[in-house]
Amino acid sequence: MLKQPSAKYRPFGQINLPDRQWPSRMIEKAPRWLSTDLRDGNQSIIDPMDAVKKRRFFDLLLEIGVKEIEVGFPSAGATEFDFISGLVKSDAIPDDVIVQVLTQSREDLIRTSFASLEGARAAIVHLYNAVSPAWRDIVFRMSKDEVKAIAVAGAKVMRDEAARYPGTDWHFQYSPETFSTAELDFSIEVCAAVMEVLQPTPDHPIILNLPATVEAATPNIYADQIEYFGRHLPNRESAVLSLHTHNDRGTGVAAAELGLMAGADRVEGCLFGNGERTGNCCLVTMALNLYTQGVEPGLDFSDIDRVIETVEYCNDIPVHQRHPYGGELVYTAFSGSHQDAIKKGFEARDTQNDEQWRVPYLPIDPADLGRSYEAVIRVNSQSGKGGFAWVLEKDQGLKLPKKMQADFSRHVQHMADELGRELNAADIWDAFRKAYHVKTHPKHFQLVRYEESRATDGTRIFAGTIAVEGAEQSVSGRGNGLISSVMGTLREAFGVELEVVDYTEHALGAGTDARAAAYLECRAPDGRTIWGCGIDEDIATASVRAVLSAANAAVASPAA
Repeated sequence: MLKQPSAKYRPFGQINLPDRQWPSRMIEKAPRWLSTDLRDGNQSIIDPMDAVKKRRFFDLLLEIGVKEIEVGFPSAGATEFDFISGLVKSDAIPDDVIVQVLTQSREDLIRTSFASLEGARAAIVHLYNAVSPAWRDIVFRMSKDEVKAIAVAGAKVMRDEAARYPGTDWHFQYSPETFSTAELDFSIEVCAAVMEVLQPTPDHPIILNLPATVEAATPNIYADQIEYFGRHLPNRESAVLSLHTHNDRGTGVAAAELGLMAGADRVEGCLFGNGERTGNCCLVTMALNLYTQGVEPGLDFSDIDRVIETVEYCNDIPVHQRHPYGGELVYTAFSGSHQDAIKKGFEARDTQNDEQWRVPYLPIDPADLGRSYEAVIRVNSQSGKGGFAWVLEKDQGLKLPKKMQADFSRHVQHMADELGRELNAADIWDAFRKAYHVKTHPKHFQLVRYEESRATDGTRIFAGTIAVEGAEQSVSGRGNGLISSVMGTLREAFGVELEVVDYTEHALGAGTDARAAAYLECRAPDGRTIWGCGIDEDIATASVRAVLSAANAAVASPAA
């Protein structure tokens, strides 16, 4: 890299728009959407889609609700022409959907484009030619007048070809290609000349597509360009302003959003941002950005994983794990503080009185997109107690007391460090069972059977059989309640001294068949805190198992 990049690169100039209005506006309704996956997206992949893949993608676009679809570049070859013509002839285009084709401003190519759509109920023919200085001076070596003449000549051919096919409701679109790096007044001049030929009306407007063919400035500059264009375009009410942003600077979606605030009506893009170089505006991201602001986007991503499956198959490009809304990891938290906040957010939803979404770190409810909550929190060496507590609750139904979460965290951390990988639900459950001697064999104390009775003085009597290192032993003890009577049994029969500090319990699920979980915090004679957990169909038995769990922990880790 250069030490003085200014010797090679110049900053993009500001737009003279001191009274710009777009910064104070909000997007309050969805734009018209056009998918260019089958054209811009398709021409950017290593192996372009065959007819089967293009038809599968087309059907997906219909399912999610896209109403304007750029289906190809018919003059590019027989594959493109036949696919487009086949859609028309097979009556595959619903009445509420309009297809679009792209053509350069050459008479033969325009004629081919119209021919590919013969018989269509309605269609958009999209004409373009580049107008920026770099293209005029370096690529075409033409003057402004010559470049404008190309656009005007193409518009005349479009007008005449449309007249040859009167059975189709034709719509015209023109793109001053490389708009974002062209002089604004010249772009307006060219577009006005095209409009003069095509004579649009408010009832049948032209679409003027204003592409950031190469993203060369910050999104606010693009918004200024759009607002300036809309203010100065003659006969503005007879034009639909359309945006086609690219992502060379990583802000294609932001540029399109600000462009809507600046007065545009329509957005072109691709699902998950496919397209030339760094890609186009991602329609998924932009639509769901609107959704999270309470705006109905008009596109349905309620089964986003199926959308991803089709897009990946047709494009042969994976959707990145971090891609907004759709990536595998975008609803996943590994960080302990993040996990704790998310866990508390979901807990708060159980008691709130409205449906407003306020879960920290999750801008959207994954369930709205067909995702489950199982992968929201995942555990590795960076995770805190909130993470594994969430996993245990969702996987096993266990709601660990907060102090027990802190105790268990050292076991999870040890396992994560030892394995050196993400811990799944099975790993965490295995660590919990081993740490608290829950449903594990062998263990020092194992409950075989027991009975509880009440003495004449009101105390409780525990009498049962406990297996010690596999050998069954009949034992009994007395206390004020069931737990204290089991504690007394352990003290008298085995010399295990524990003092109860706290006890909690809850049902695992609902209904008559629900199991119960009991948690016991104990203090050993040396001051150590020891935890126990018991799980059983009967809550009383679960509490007995919790006492034995704590006793097993005490025996397994004696005082130093």
